Amino acid sequence: MPSAVHPAILWGLRIVSVILIGGVLLSTSDLNQWWIRMWDFPRVQLVAAMVLLGLIMWQVDRGWRPWLPLAMAALTLWQIYRIYPYTPLSPTTVAQMDVDTEPGDACFSVLSLNVLQKNRDYGATLDLIERTDPDILLLMETDQAWLDAVQPAVARYPTKLERPIDNTYGMAFYTRLETRDAMIRDLAQADTPSIFATITAGERDFRMIALHPRPPHPGQDTEERDVELVVAARHARESSMPVMAIGDFNDVAWSNTTSLFMKTGEFLDPRVGRGTFATFPANMIWLGWPLDHLFLTDEFLMREMQVLPSVNSDHRPIIARLCLDPATARAVNDGAEDADADDREEARDVMEEYKEDAVEDRAQGE
Repeated sequence: MPSAVHPAILWGLRIVSVILIGGVLLSTSDLNQWWIRMWDFPRVQLVAAMVLLGLIMWQVDRGWRPWLPLAMAALTLWQIYRIYPYTPLSPTTVAQMDVDTEPGDACFSVLSLNVLQKNRDYGATLDLIERTDPDILLLMETDQAWLDAVQPAVARYPTKLERPIDNTYGMAFYTRLETRDAMIRDLAQADTPSIFATITAGERDFRMIALHPRPPHPGQDTEERDVELVVAARHARESSMPVMAIGDFNDVAWSNTTSLFMKTGEFLDPRVGRGTFATFPANMIWLGWPLDHLFLTDEFLMREMQVLPSVNSDHRPIIARLCLDPATARAVNDGAEDADADDREEARDVMEEYKEDAVEDRAQGE
């Protein structure tokens, strides 16, 4: 029996179906081309799209049934498997302290925000800082105008580390906690800073890593982003202290790259079992992706973690209240998944590919 749908519409549905199937299949690979890695981001939305389209195709496409709907069903299950940890159905990995419990000396708050360089509504961010009064503050996409604007709100922080850049990768770090060995480094690309510091909460030291690598987009594949995450993760693994990593990673929580970062650095994700904590794009929560991250080694407990309302950036702020209590935390937290031989080989491949590309780029520039 012929389909009642107009042939042009039917072929349009088939083409969209094939594009979705092809894109999701490509995203299962380790290829780092920007147009492949972009499929990592909207997995929640792709699940919804493939379920809806699969049902439609099952009803209207008698010619290609059952292959297209079955392919979309299989890939939908795979994507649900990837995003399942970021649902309340999954067990948590970082234990939560009762918010009514009296915080100890080793408890602190951290606020992270990509301000959006071209956003000139400074007042909303100033109000946010004043209202939340975090112990640790990380701002990204800060040019000199932004640093000048936030000075009234950050004047009370004795430790400041600022690198204003007008390329949307400026970074600024402020804290009232005792700090040493604080430095700004370009890990993979010039003028793309990361911040490292040793911070004392109460009488306990931990290492902070703040990252904002460049995202995949036309003309920009993910070699530099991926190598920056690997270098930072290796730094965490080699540290003798607990480690907290924060920032806009320009990668989603369920990607292969972030998974490799967590395994290499022996990190836990406090969002696991609690939700995606989507921060981007700020004005379309239904399309939200978790681009702004907080990762912890297993010595931390979480009191609270929230994505806050928009402050007119394209990212929403994320705030967490944490406690550093190694003995208690290790007893109640789920152990971090360790990197196996395949993960270590993948990390080496990331580094080698980056080095080869860097040599090629230098040769072309000579």
